[in-house]
Amino acid sequence: MRLDPIDISEALRYMCVKGEPDDTVAELLNKYSTLLADSLNARYVYRRVELTFSEDGVRADGLVPALTGSDIRRHLDGCSEAVFLAATLNSDADKLIRRAAAASAAEALVCDSLCSAAIEQVCNKAENEIFFGSEPVYRTWRFSPGYGDLPLSLQHELLGFLNAGRRIGLTVNPSGMLVPTKSVTAVIGISETPREPTSHGCASCNMRGRCIGSRCQSAHQ
Repeated sequence: MRLDPIDISEALRYMCVKGEPDDTVAELLNKYSTLLADSLNARYVYRRVELTFSEDGVRADGLVPALTGSDIRRHLDGCSEAVFLAATLNSDADKLIRRAAAASAAEALVCDSLCSAAIEQVCNKAENEIFFGSEPVYRTWRFSPGYGDLPLSLQHELLGFLNAGRRIGLTVNPSGMLVPTKSVTAVIGISETPREPTSHGCASCNMRGRCIGSRCQSAHQ
């Protein structure tokens, strides 16, 4: 996938920077934006399947185990199908972040934040490509393992379900973290009827107030 220019405003949000960056930060953003544009090769894989609801969770055709937790059940309520998505920047992103960390904490923060903004843009672009040209559908926002009460331990089964290791080089370590680190897995519910808007983001996450993302979002409000 060809990457669009990285959204600098999104990177600044990850950095908890409000307003215009100072000259030093602007210079680092320009430096690493250029380096990332020359080295990244984003890829994604997806699978669209039917859903059924049971007492033990939401079952996706072909995926074992069921999706458990009240949050994912509420997220997919009224959906008859779902798209399971995995997207990643290549391992060069991790290498560049490590090189930046060896230079300084500031460079590490800038590079990491740009990569986070980049993988979010990759997911947006992938979703647009997946649904482009299809009949109008009502769909949910992307819901990832580890968000709300959907277990992070689902990552291993989800990657196997998508054959992501062979197809896009995406794996998971024993603690449930994706490798390369700048990667995302998510489920998007598909409904035949309009859905009531549901809250998402830091405000509705069980980790609200305990991670840097929620603190950054509060700083921008």
